Amino acid sequence: MPSPASDQIPGQIPDQINAPTIRRLRHETRRRTLAIVSHERLTPSMIRIVAQGADLEGFHSGAPDDHIKVFVPEAGGQMAMRDYTPRHHDAAAQTLTIDFFDHEGGPASDWARAAKVGDPIEIAGPRGSQVIEGPIAHWLLIGDETALPAIGRRIEELPAGTGATVIAAVPGAADEQTFPGQSAHWVHRPAARASDPAPLLDALATVPIAPDTFVWIAAEAGVARALREHLITGRGLDRRWIKAAGYWVAGQADSAVKNLDEAD
Repeated sequence: MPSPASDQIPGQIPDQINAPTIRRLRHETRRRTLAIVSHERLTPSMIRIVAQGADLEGFHSGAPDDHIKVFVPEAGGQMAMRDYTPRHHDAAAQTLTIDFFDHEGGPASDWARAAKVGDPIEIAGPRGSQVIEGPIAHWLLIGDETALPAIGRRIEELPAGTGATVIAAVPGAADEQTFPGQSAHWVHRPAARASDPAPLLDALATVPIAPDTFVWIAAEAGVARALREHLITGRGLDRRWIKAAGYWVAGQADSAVKNLDEAD
């Protein structure tokens, strides 16, 4: 796959006439009960669960950064809902792969850690998809641990001839993942610093951005906002070539800002 031009100076991105657009799709939303058929520790901080069942009939996920609801038990016998990326869907095999970032204090992480083959898993959605379309020659994908499932799926679903560069923050080298055909810049920082934008901003400052590059960002909301602001005001990118989301909000359980353009 092609990579960004090495002589592109950061910040010198020409105005784009034919900017990408987002096509919104709506899907049937219903609750589905599946059974876990595979459970593995993908990296020290990521658990991969594959679920299967006839209830996946009619399931559709139209974009790599879609979200489904996963229902998990929490203290007091209540059920909690958390958003997760459909990492891979095989309609013929009726399977759905979901990667869970394993962190302390989260009911979904606690459930995923203890889950085993044969256990049921309940999901719902996605309610819709935002399909990014346009003259995109390259993708710059920036995120933390929570973004890795969407980043991995995006790379695997890229059209032939479209390149990708990844800037991702993880606790350490053992948490890095291998994605085919891309250039990766891994940032190692403790999980306790996940709401600090500095490590990702420092890495982004070293990465050239070629024309016709779409920048996709997902991280803690404050981090995603800081990265987006740097690209617009510091690097001169047209905001139409950026999509940024806060997959979580520091200090707020089950909170997210799915589209910072709409939130600001």
